[in-house]
Amino acid sequence: SISIRDVTKEIELDVVHGGTVTDQYSQTKAGFEVEGSINRKEFGLTWSAVTEAGNVVVGDEIKLQLNVQFIKN
Repeated sequence: SISIRDVTKEIELDVVHGGTVTDQYSQTKAGFEVEGSINRKEFGLTWSAVTEAGNVVVGDEIKLQLNVQFIKN
């Protein structure tokens, strides 16, 4: 789940395991790529503006992209 401005919602994320290695210091590390999206209006983020050409400055969909690495203790 994710919380923004006192609103908490369950979200689905796509996770890809990039691999697990042991480095030269004998630390085991695992890497992951995570992607998903949320609609900002569902969290009360409603500010918007339009350019002179009629384009929206801020869209409703927020894309989430993370690259994370975990180290085993």
